[in-house]
Amino acid sequence: MTRIARLLTAASTLALLAAQPIARAADAPTPPAPPAAEKPDNLKPGFFKPEAFETTGSVDAAGTHVDYKAIVGTLVVHPRGYDDAPEKPLGMGPAAGGAEDKAGDKGATPEAAMSYVAYLKKDARPETRPIIFLFNGGPGSSTVWLHMGSIGPRRVLTLDDSHTPAAPYRLVNNEYSAMDAADLVFVDAPGTGYGRLAGPDKEKAFWGVDPDAHAFAEFITSFLGKYGRWNSPKYIFGESYGTTRAAVVANLLSTQYSVDLNGVMLLSQILSFDNSIDGADANPGNDLPYTLALPTYAATAFYHKKLPQMPKDLPAFLAEVEHFALTDYAAALAKGWTLPAAERWAVIAKLNKYTGLPPAYLDRANLRVTGPMFEKMAQDDTGTTTGRFDSRFSGPTIDPLSKEADYDPQDVSISSAYVSAFNDYARTTLKVPADRVFLPVVDAEGVWNFSHAQPGRPATPGTPNVMPDLAVAMTTNPNLKVLLNAGYYDLATPYFAAVYEMRHLPIPARLSNNISFAFYESGHMVYAHLPALHQLHDTVAGFVQRTDNQAGR
Repeated sequence: MTRIARLLTAASTLALLAAQPIARAADAPTPPAPPAAEKPDNLKPGFFKPEAFETTGSVDAAGTHVDYKAIVGTLVVHPRGYDDAPEKPLGMGPAAGGAEDKAGDKGATPEAAMSYVAYLKKDARPETRPIIFLFNGGPGSSTVWLHMGSIGPRRVLTLDDSHTPAAPYRLVNNEYSAMDAADLVFVDAPGTGYGRLAGPDKEKAFWGVDPDAHAFAEFITSFLGKYGRWNSPKYIFGESYGTTRAAVVANLLSTQYSVDLNGVMLLSQILSFDNSIDGADANPGNDLPYTLALPTYAATAFYHKKLPQMPKDLPAFLAEVEHFALTDYAAALAKGWTLPAAERWAVIAKLNKYTGLPPAYLDRANLRVTGPMFEKMAQDDTGTTTGRFDSRFSGPTIDPLSKEADYDPQDVSISSAYVSAFNDYARTTLKVPADRVFLPVVDAEGVWNFSHAQPGRPATPGTPNVMPDLAVAMTTNPNLKVLLNAGYYDLATPYFAAVYEMRHLPIPARLSNNISFAFYESGHMVYAHLPALHQLHDTVAGFVQRTDNQAGR
């Protein structure tokens, strides 16, 4: 499996569902339009009609009681260039499953109804109430994971580092919700959640680095207009591939929509895909992923007590490993086959000290262990596979003779709890009609277009690098603050790779002061560990309070 494919969400093995979405197709074809010069933009024909279901609720978070209205709905977005597309009325398909244009209708343009769940504090003035747009990644994932596990008003209870038993699951008041600091909008990617796609080449129109970012930018500006939030302090929060998206969206909002964000929050970051440890062996000559993943290997071996000599302090131990990774280890890998034998075995001894992997195995691996290899080997002596998204998790090895891990123990440990709890909550509390089906994930593998046009450059194929996008967003909006959140036990997007990316953003040196860091003794979904969730709340709330520009009002 390629390193890009392995970045798909933890729920990628779930079966895809198809049924009536919240985004219902229009009931009948739109009448012929008047001449283009006389026709307002909001009368363009389309496949979908926006919908919204509103309820009320409250949450006690960080000692603060917040009454809110909750809105589950969809907003309709279009591909870039939609305003220049023909305005021919569309043929409408059936309401269930999303509409399709009539065969041969060359005037049709694709459309996406993007679903969201918004929590807006009652009776708050927009200019005094920050708003955070949150999204997961995949690509091809809804935002059910952040919604049900992190800083929303409700959270599902799961076991800390082992398989959560089957239903019934418990949903509780989230005392670590960020509703004490900001309104929250959990946004599902095009084609996921309650949203759907329609029109010719609909996946091509929305499934790719650039078209996806454009859809999110259009969603955000549409939401600001619909709910009167243009003058609110504004933030985006992306997890995993959502950090890739966040970098591009931040640049689009600043440079093309004239929307300056107060802050960008990144969780489990990947901006340059060449730094991924997944499938790094498919890109020989690039040894950087191995050095950047080593501290996470060390943290994992520390957690499972696999080190020959157990250190007492994890952060101090990781600082030592980081230094070795960027110095002796990087220098040894750079020498390739010219590395002297004595130096080679000295490095192997250090790698054994920091990872617990057998010296003979490290030698056969040529000092280079990919993420899937480490997941298989870290606890191989007990027939155990180590978690990828959270290496604190473990599970029985399926094939003891395999080179790489066959599955992710964290994925199968918590996915059912998140998806089942949300579906029950959406129907019983948020009052979503029972006939609407929520898609937690869509199969974007093999369809997603990873070509990306960096600012000022044409689109290029291959593994994307959106570091320039975030750099331009920070440069054109020099007050923009960026918060990096990273878990020590994340093998999907190792924390030190994210640090390395931040240290190498092409920005003026003075703007590096706009970047802050928070590290957690948890994995990819740092909020799956309760003490880390508490820390995440305090970090996010503090970041908003420092950057909402309301001091002195």
